[in-house]
Amino acid sequence: MAVPLVLLAALQHCFFTAMIVFLDFGRLVALGLRTRRALAAENLFLRKQLALFQERKVKPRRADDSTRWMMAALSQMFTWHDALWNVKPDTLIRWHRKGFRLFWRWRSKPTGRPRLPKDLRQLIRQMAAENATWGEERIANELKLKLGIRVSPRTVAKYLHRGRPVRTPDPKQRWLTFVRNHARVIVACDFFVAVTDTFRTLYVFVIMDLGTRRILHYNVTAHPTAEWLANQLMEGCSWETAPQFLIPDRDAPLVQ
Repeated sequence: MAVPLVLLAALQHCFFTAMIVFLDFGRLVALGLRTRRALAAENLFLRKQLALFQERKVKPRRADDSTRWMMAALSQMFTWHDALWNVKPDTLIRWHRKGFRLFWRWRSKPTGRPRLPKDLRQLIRQMAAENATWGEERIANELKLKLGIRVSPRTVAKYLHRGRPVRTPDPKQRWLTFVRNHARVIVACDFFVAVTDTFRTLYVFVIMDLGTRRILHYNVTAHPTAEWLANQLMEGCSWETAPQFLIPDRDAPLVQ
């Protein structure tokens, strides 16, 4: 019974947090309908109360998740440095970074089709072992025609590769050996993400010479596009050192 109780407590916590955030958004919409003069007066009124709160040195209560989320979200709408009283600036930035990490953890979850049943995976490997000349196309067709099971040839190939013994590559043919031998003529480029103190997400593009580890070019943008990336490649490499080949990774292509 411990697992259901923990799950129930987690669901209850998420429900109350979402309700408080929803009510705060309602208050924000209501404040947006008021005049600027009334908002300025209320802002000054609240700051005076906070000043008294600080003078009496009363220990504030611990902020809950809804308060942290709302403060991190609202801080992007105005200059928050002068309006922060109960927590330190580093604490607010840490809250935002935690939310940023949770967001990218959610975005980075592996997606794709569910795994095939265990008996079907064993059948695919058995068919491949008993018929050495069959490839993934033939196995997929046999499953469809004789058993009525529709499986993509790429899915069949995936499980065939997993079932095969691990092959020890030749040290002379490894990718690391190739990079070491041709490092002087290889240029690496990639993006990394940086978050500013105002919680803006910036994308930093860097071009580096692998042989000398020297940074050839870098630039920053908030909205990377294919045209912007093409311009960076042209600016980072002169006509004499322009790359002949471009080897992308598994990310979505930006340059057509």
